[in-house]
Amino acid sequence: MSEPSLRDRIEQYYATVPLLFAEAEEFGPLRLFVRKTAGTPYYGGPYHARPASAGSETAAAADIARVRARQRELGVPEAFEWLAEVTPSLRARIEAAGLPVTERPLMSLDPHHPLPPQSLPEGVTIRALDADDPALPAVLAIPVLAFAAEGTAVGSAGRAELAAAADKLTGDGTVAATRPSLCAGHKTLVAAFAPDGTPLAAGHYHPANGTTEIGGIGTLPTARRQGLGAAVMAALAIHAREHGVHTVFLAYAEEAVARIYARLGFRPVGTTLLIANQPARGQ
Repeated sequence: MSEPSLRDRIEQYYATVPLLFAEAEEFGPLRLFVRKTAGTPYYGGPYHARPASAGSETAAAADIARVRARQRELGVPEAFEWLAEVTPSLRARIEAAGLPVTERPLMSLDPHHPLPPQSLPEGVTIRALDADDPALPAVLAIPVLAFAAEGTAVGSAGRAELAAAADKLTGDGTVAATRPSLCAGHKTLVAAFAPDGTPLAAGHYHPANGTTEIGGIGTLPTARRQGLGAAVMAALAIHAREHGVHTVFLAYAEEAVARIYARLGFRPVGTTLLIANQPARGQ
C-alpha cells in the first residue's frame, strides 16, 4: 500500500482531530462537530461542519440547510471549513446558500528540514506548559489580545491588559476547561516568557496520528518585532517532532506572516476554505 500524500494526511487530520473534543453528527455528505462538554475548547472552531469524507458526493442545498438549522438550534455560528483542493465544488454550493467564503493558504514543513531554535532577546525563555502551570491563564490570554490587534506592528496592549484578559478567562471557565486537554496530550501550549515570568508570545498544536497543525501563534502587542512569534513557532515544530509528529503544517491570513514562516522552511501546500465571518479557531 502506498504512503498517503501530504494533502491526504492533512485532509485526514482535519477529519479526525476534532473528534478528540467533539461528537460528529452526519447530514448526508456533511459532518457537523458538536462539543462533547459545554465550554470545552477544541480544535477546528466551534461547531463547524465539513465534508464527511474525502471524495464524498457534493453536498446538496438541502444538506447545507440542515446543518445550518442544527447550528442555529445549538445557538452557534454557521461555520464550515474544508480543503479547497479536495472538495472544490463545495464552495459554489456554500456561496449559493448565501454564506461568504474566505481562503486561508496552508504551508507545510519538510520533515527533513533542520529547524534550530531561534535567537531570543536577552533573558527571554521558551517552554511548554503543563496543566498546573501558574502562567496558564496569561498564556491563554495572549492570542485574545494578539488577534484583537492583528498584524505585526507594535501595539498598545501590554501587561495590564494581559492580566485583565487572564482574569476573564479564569472566571468564564476557559482555563479550567483547557486543563484536561493538556493532561491527555491532546493539546500542547508553548510560550515565550520575559525574565519576570510574564508571557510574551504563545502558540499551540493538537497532534493526531503523526500530523499536526500549529496555530494560535500570537505575540503581546507591546512585545512585537522581536522575533518572538517565529521563535515560538520553531519551538512548537521542534516539540512536535520530538513527540512523534512527522507532518507539521499551518494556515495563515497575512503575507507578512507567511514570509516569516517561509524563512523557517514552510512551503505552500494548499488552501483551506471557511466561512468568512466564523469565529477563529479557539485556544
